[in-house]
Amino acid sequence: MLGGTFDPFHFGHLAAARAARDHLHLDRVLLVVAGDPWQKRGQVVASPSERLALVEVAVSGESGLEACAIEIERGEPSVTADTLEALRAPNRDLFLILGADAVINMPTWRRLDETRDLATLAVMERAGELALPPGSGWRVEHIEMPTVDVSSSAVRAALAAGNSIVDMVPSEVAQLIRDRNLYGPT
Repeated sequence: MLGGTFDPFHFGHLAAARAARDHLHLDRVLLVVAGDPWQKRGQVVASPSERLALVEVAVSGESGLEACAIEIERGEPSVTADTLEALRAPNRDLFLILGADAVINMPTWRRLDETRDLATLAVMERAGELALPPGSGWRVEHIEMPTVDVSSSAVRAALAAGNSIVDMVPSEVAQLIRDRNLYGPT
Protein backbone atom coordinates (compact mmCIF):
# COMPACT_ATOMS: atom_id res chain seq x y z
CA MET A 1 0.00 0.00 0.00
CA LEU A 2 1.30 3.40 -1.03
CA GLY A 3 -1.07 5.97 0.39
CA GLY A 4 -1.17 9.63 -0.34
CA THR A 5 -3.10 12.72 -1.13
CA PHE A 6 -1.84 12.62 -4.75
CA ASP A 7 -2.74 16.28 -5.30
CA PRO A 8 -1.75 15.68 -8.11
CA PHE A 9 -0.10 12.33 -8.84
CA HIS A 10 3.41 12.78 -10.32
CA PHE A 11 6.48 10.88 -11.53
CA GLY A 12 7.88 10.62 -7.98
CA HIS A 13 4.80 8.67 -6.88
CA LEU A 14 5.11 6.42 -9.91
CA ALA A 15 8.83 5.81 -9.30
CA ALA A 16 8.18 4.87 -5.65
CA ALA A 17 5.40 2.44 -6.56
CA ARG A 18 7.52 0.79 -9.25
CA ALA A 19 10.61 0.56 -7.03
CA ALA A 20 8.65 -1.02 -4.18
CA ARG A 21 6.92 -3.47 -6.51
CA ASP A 22 10.19 -4.55 -8.07
CA HIS A 23 12.41 -4.57 -4.96
CA LEU A 24 9.93 -6.44 -2.78
CA HIS A 25 8.59 -8.66 -5.60
CA LEU A 26 5.02 -7.58 -4.81
CA ASP A 27 2.02 -8.96 -6.66
CA ARG A 28 0.45 -5.53 -6.55
CA VAL A 29 0.85 -2.09 -5.10
CA LEU A 30 -2.36 -0.35 -4.12
CA LEU A 31 -2.13 3.42 -4.52
CA VAL A 32 -4.57 4.42 -1.80
CA VAL A 33 -6.02 7.88 -2.33
CA ALA A 34 -6.70 9.67 0.96
CA GLY A 35 -10.34 10.62 1.09
CA ASP A 36 -10.11 12.94 4.09
CA PRO A 37 -6.43 13.58 4.81
CA TRP A 38 -6.99 15.08 8.25
CA GLN A 39 -3.42 16.35 8.58
CA LYS A 40 -3.78 18.37 5.37
CA ARG A 41 -7.24 19.84 5.85
CA GLY A 42 -7.56 23.14 4.06
CA GLN A 43 -4.51 22.41 1.88
CA VAL A 44 -5.93 19.86 -0.57
CA VAL A 45 -6.98 21.40 -3.89
CA ALA A 46 -8.65 18.62 -5.91
CA SER A 47 -11.59 16.56 -4.69
CA PRO A 48 -11.09 12.93 -3.68
CA SER A 49 -12.79 11.71 -6.87
CA GLU A 50 -10.58 13.95 -9.04
CA ARG A 51 -7.41 12.75 -7.30
CA LEU A 52 -8.53 9.13 -7.69
CA ALA A 53 -9.13 9.71 -11.41
CA LEU A 54 -5.60 11.11 -11.77
CA VAL A 55 -4.12 8.01 -10.13
CA GLU A 56 -6.32 5.71 -12.23
CA VAL A 57 -5.14 7.18 -15.54
CA ALA A 58 -1.52 7.23 -14.36
CA VAL A 59 -1.40 3.51 -13.55
CA SER A 60 -3.76 2.21 -16.22
CA GLY A 61 -1.90 -0.58 -17.99
CA GLU A 62 0.94 -0.52 -15.45
CA SER A 63 1.51 -4.10 -14.31
CA GLY A 64 1.02 -4.57 -10.57
CA LEU A 65 -0.05 -1.00 -9.82
CA GLU A 66 -3.66 -0.29 -8.93
CA ALA A 67 -5.59 2.81 -7.83
CA CYS A 68 -7.56 2.19 -4.66
CA ALA A 69 -10.55 4.14 -3.31
CA ILE A 70 -10.87 2.36 0.06
CA GLU A 71 -10.28 5.52 2.11
CA ILE A 72 -12.59 7.60 -0.07
CA GLU A 73 -15.35 5.02 0.24
CA ARG A 74 -14.95 4.85 4.03
CA GLY A 75 -16.01 8.51 4.25
CA GLU A 76 -14.07 9.16 7.45
CA PRO A 77 -10.69 10.74 8.17
CA SER A 78 -7.92 8.71 6.53
CA VAL A 79 -6.12 6.66 9.18
CA THR A 80 -3.49 4.19 7.98
CA ALA A 81 -4.24 1.57 10.64
CA ASP A 82 -7.91 1.50 9.59
CA THR A 83 -6.93 0.96 5.97
CA LEU A 84 -4.44 -1.78 6.79
CA GLU A 85 -7.03 -3.56 8.93
CA ALA A 86 -9.49 -3.45 6.04
CA LEU A 87 -6.87 -4.90 3.66
CA ARG A 88 -5.86 -7.76 5.97
CA ALA A 89 -6.55 -11.28 4.76
CA PRO A 90 -5.21 -14.75 5.49
CA ASN A 91 -1.90 -15.45 3.74
CA ARG A 92 -1.48 -11.80 2.76
CA ASP A 93 1.64 -9.90 3.77
CA LEU A 94 1.07 -6.16 3.89
CA PHE A 95 3.73 -3.56 3.20
CA LEU A 96 3.25 0.11 3.98
CA ILE A 97 5.29 2.10 1.47
CA LEU A 98 6.45 5.49 2.75
CA GLY A 99 8.90 8.12 1.67
CA ALA A 100 11.56 9.11 4.20
CA ASP A 101 9.71 12.42 4.72
CA ALA A 102 6.53 10.56 5.74
CA VAL A 103 8.48 8.35 8.15
CA ILE A 104 9.70 11.46 9.95
CA ASN A 105 6.04 12.54 10.36
CA MET A 106 4.89 9.18 11.81
CA PRO A 107 4.88 10.28 15.48
CA THR A 108 1.85 12.48 14.63
CA TRP A 109 -0.20 9.54 13.31
CA ARG A 110 -3.32 8.19 14.92
CA ARG A 111 -3.12 4.54 16.06
CA LEU A 112 0.62 4.34 15.40
CA ASP A 113 1.18 1.28 17.62
CA GLU A 114 -1.50 -0.70 15.78
CA THR A 115 0.03 0.33 12.46
CA ARG A 116 3.34 -1.23 13.52
CA ASP A 117 1.67 -4.60 14.03
CA LEU A 118 -0.25 -4.61 10.74
CA ALA A 119 2.43 -4.22 8.07
CA THR A 120 6.09 -4.19 7.20
CA LEU A 121 7.29 -0.65 6.63
CA ALA A 122 8.92 -0.17 3.22
CA VAL A 123 10.90 3.06 3.40
CA MET A 124 11.70 4.71 0.07
CA GLU A 125 15.06 6.43 0.40
CA ARG A 126 17.18 8.46 -1.93
CA ALA A 127 20.95 8.07 -1.82
CA GLY A 128 22.28 9.23 1.53
CA GLU A 129 18.89 9.31 3.29
CA LEU A 130 18.10 7.10 6.23
CA ALA A 131 14.76 7.26 7.96
CA LEU A 132 13.92 5.08 10.91
CA PRO A 133 10.41 4.59 12.28
CA PRO A 134 9.63 5.88 15.76
CA GLY A 135 10.10 3.36 18.53
CA SER A 136 11.04 -0.28 18.34
CA GLY A 137 9.36 -3.38 17.01
CA TRP A 138 8.88 -2.28 13.41
CA ARG A 139 9.58 -4.65 10.54
CA VAL A 140 11.41 -2.46 8.02
CA GLU A 141 12.65 -2.78 4.46
CA HIS A 142 14.79 0.03 3.07
CA ILE A 143 14.45 0.61 -0.66
CA GLU A 144 16.74 2.95 -2.54
CA MET A 145 14.90 4.74 -5.28
CA PRO A 146 16.07 7.04 -8.03
CA THR A 147 15.96 10.73 -7.32
CA VAL A 148 12.89 12.25 -8.92
CA ASP A 149 12.94 15.98 -8.28
CA VAL A 150 9.20 16.69 -8.25
CA SER A 151 6.48 17.32 -5.70
CA SER A 152 2.75 17.86 -5.89
CA SER A 153 3.19 21.43 -4.68
CA ALA A 154 5.73 22.08 -7.47
CA VAL A 155 3.27 20.70 -10.05
CA ARG A 156 0.49 22.94 -8.70
CA ALA A 157 2.82 25.96 -8.71
CA ALA A 158 3.88 25.30 -12.31
CA LEU A 159 0.26 25.00 -13.39
CA ALA A 160 -0.75 28.17 -11.53
CA ALA A 161 2.06 30.01 -13.31
CA GLY A 162 1.01 28.62 -16.69
CA ASN A 163 4.21 26.57 -17.04
CA SER A 164 4.57 23.13 -18.58
CA ILE A 165 4.32 20.03 -16.40
CA VAL A 166 5.37 17.58 -19.12
CA ASP A 167 8.47 16.51 -17.15
CA MET A 168 6.58 16.25 -13.85
CA VAL A 169 3.56 14.02 -14.47
CA PRO A 170 2.57 11.21 -16.83
CA SER A 171 1.01 12.54 -20.04
CA GLU A 172 -2.38 11.01 -19.14
CA VAL A 173 -2.36 12.94 -15.86
CA ALA A 174 -1.47 16.19 -17.64
CA GLN A 175 -4.30 15.62 -20.11
CA LEU A 176 -6.86 14.93 -17.38
CA ILE A 177 -5.73 18.04 -15.49
CA ARG A 178 -6.27 20.07 -18.68
CA ASP A 179 -9.61 18.41 -19.46
CA ARG A 180 -10.97 19.10 -15.97
CA ASN A 181 -9.24 22.46 -15.57
CA LEU A 182 -7.65 21.46 -12.27
CA TYR A 183 -5.04 23.55 -10.44
CA GLY A 184 -5.36 26.80 -12.38
CA PRO A 185 -4.25 27.78 -15.88
CA THR A 186 -3.04 24.97 -18.13
